[in-house]
Amino acid sequence: MNKPHRYEICIQGILSDNWSDWLDGLTIKSQSDCETTLNGYLTDQAALLGVLARIHTLNLKIISVQKENKNEAR
Repeated sequence: MNKPHRYEICIQGILSDNWSDWLDGLTIKSQSDCETTLNGYLTDQAALLGVLARIHTLNLKIISVQKENKNEAR
């Protein structure tokens, strides 16, 4: 069974933390430089692609996506 991986997704613009549930429960933190960081565990690559598609639907620019190297579960 695959273990969830922790991801950090940085997007351009400010996104309210009200979107967290729609984005698979990722933690949303807005930065002062008009960027927002999404952090949290995603179960698999399909979940990651789903979140990226939702970000695209909101017409937000993705700056970076990073996966934590450790294979630790929640």
